[in-house]
Amino acid sequence: QVQLVESGGGLVQAGGSPRLSCVAFGSIFSINDMGWYRQAPGKQRELVATITSGGRTNYAYSVKGRFTISRDNAKNTVYLQMNSLKPEDTAVYYCNADITGARLAYWGQGTQVTVSS
Repeated sequence: QVQLVESGGGLVQAGGSPRLSCVAFGSIFSINDMGWYRQAPGKQRELVATITSGGRTNYAYSVKGRFTISRDNAKNTVYLQMNSLKPEDTAVYYCNADITGARLAYWGQGTQVTVSS
């Protein structure tokens, strides 16, 4: 079994720079793509950023230039550095990981990020 545990969310002022972390626990040989998604109230879950095992990154247009995704493969951990936060970044942020050999990707439980203006 694999479990993803996120941390780092909370209430942040506009312009703030929190960092989210997500650690994958369990029987893991290797992890392919990892990513962050978010879901705001009344909206569908959307991609924020992804990163391959080799470090290639992809960002949603709305966060490009403000957020940075990174990972530590030795620690099975992915990070999301968020800068210049805006109230519209308020959402539950979910970690996602494509574990080698698993039929489906795994999701974390989500961490709330609330940006006050």
